[in-house]
Amino acid sequence: QVQLVESGGGLVQSGGSLRLSCAASGSIFRIYVMGWYRQGPDNQRELVARIPSGGTPVYADSVKGRFTISRDNAKNTVDLQMNSLKPEDTAVYLCHADGPGVIGEYWGQGTQVTVSS
Repeated sequence: QVQLVESGGGLVQSGGSLRLSCAASGSIFRIYVMGWYRQGPDNQRELVARIPSGGTPVYADSVKGRFTISRDNAKNTVDLQMNSLKPEDTAVYLCHADGPGVIGEYWGQGTQVTVSS
């Protein structure tokens, strides 16, 4: 089982930057594909970015060139650097761990990001 705790959300002006961090505990971190999702006012949850251990990150088209996902397997953390933020990036951002096979998936509680115009 994995426990995920996000931090780093907040209020920022359009064009600004924020860095989200997710700390994982309770299992072998490196076996999980880690990701960030977001859930907007419409309650639809969408993938923002995901990164396997030693693999190539994948980004949603809407954040390519602005967001960067990274992970540190020694520290059991996954970060999301968000630059050039837009009002449409406003959402609750959730950390996600996707385990192989029957291990399953886990979610953090989410952190609010609000971008003002």
